Amino acid sequence: MSVVTVRNLPEETHRALKARAAQNHRSTEAEIRFILENAVRPKHGVMLGSLLTEIGREVEGVDIEIERDQTVCRVGNLLPTR
Repeated sequence: MSVVTVRNLPEETHRALKARAAQNHRSTEAEIRFILENAVRPKHGVMLGSLLTEIGREVEGVDIEIERDQTVCRVGNLLPTR
């Protein structure tokens, strides 16, 4: 796991984070992780089949029928492990 240090965070912002964390029954650190995850991760995974179908429509004459795999995966799980 990576570690991030945030410098010069206004005290008012820190208090607001602590209050928000308490409302959500999380630690301040967990609340910050939650906020960051939601800010940078897409709400819905990329649907490769839908993208390929759209590309086919744009170039005309290509009709792709793709059986959808309903398995949900996270982008982080696709990266090779070391």
